[in-house]
Amino acid sequence: MKRRDFITLVGGAVAWPIAARAQQPALPVVGFLNPEFRQQIAKRLEAFLKGLEEAGFVDGQNVTISYRWAEGQNDKLPALAADLVHQKAAVIATLASIPATLAAKAATSTIPIVFATGGDPVAVGLVASLNRPGGNVTGVTSLNINIATKRLELLHQLVPQATRYFVLINPGSPVSGSFVKDVEAAAPKLGLHVDILRAGNASEIDTAFTALQRGNALLSSPDSFLYSRRDQIIALSARYAVPTAFDTLDYVEAGGLLSYGANFLDVVQRAGRYVGRILKGEKPADLPVEQSEKFELAINLKTAKALGIAVPPNLLALADSVIE
Repeated sequence: MKRRDFITLVGGAVAWPIAARAQQPALPVVGFLNPEFRQQIAKRLEAFLKGLEEAGFVDGQNVTISYRWAEGQNDKLPALAADLVHQKAAVIATLASIPATLAAKAATSTIPIVFATGGDPVAVGLVASLNRPGGNVTGVTSLNINIATKRLELLHQLVPQATRYFVLINPGSPVSGSFVKDVEAAAPKLGLHVDILRAGNASEIDTAFTALQRGNALLSSPDSFLYSRRDQIIALSARYAVPTAFDTLDYVEAGGLLSYGANFLDVVQRAGRYVGRILKGEKPADLPVEQSEKFELAINLKTAKALGIAVPPNLLALADSVIE
């Protein structure tokens, strides 16, 4: 064999694997858009990744997850959503944030979007209907916004002696209006009047609590911003000795008194499975919005004791989670 032919042969043998590697198709990208800090939703993110894995996809193996965190600044969401569109994400996932989902929907009408929300996706314009979402958006809803009446009723059962009931909302949330409407309609039926406290940033939460005093009770609206400030809200509730009711167990585990709502970790896990189904070729328009069917009551007995509240035995019997 001539030396030149040998070098060509060796060079081709060496170059071929490199070229083959270069021609491997890129992994599909799942864009993950969220208004909070990563550490604030660690458990929810873990549940989402578990659902994605159940559908057959693991980050770094057969899919790439591209994270975009607004870190408490919702005004960054449109630019972050546009960046994911520019990156040509195969799917965009938004967890527990209607503002993030609306930003993604405004950025693209073609890339599939999967949400996990506590609100009514029809009422806020995410989908045409639950059974036939149409367009490029679908997901899972806990409908935690829609059970405000039950949450207020449970809080009243737990602290019937409360002199005033307050409702904490984020005025910038697209679901706050419907939440307040439901609570204000339910209150007279329980013989109650509710006052609305508005807080759209951390300092406004501090200010809102100055209106509270011992003997009051507080119902907090489901909202991604308020959820991100849950430690602050729980600390203020303890400082002002105010019984509180929330929509998810996370608040009660952090020291809140009561929560009633769907298991939101299950909601985001199901959203992860939906993302996987779309990666396999299903269309968002053909995937009905899934709804939670079970709602869970959680009570923190340690907090109740600190507030001097005797939890009625019937409520303890109904509770799915009791934290002691």
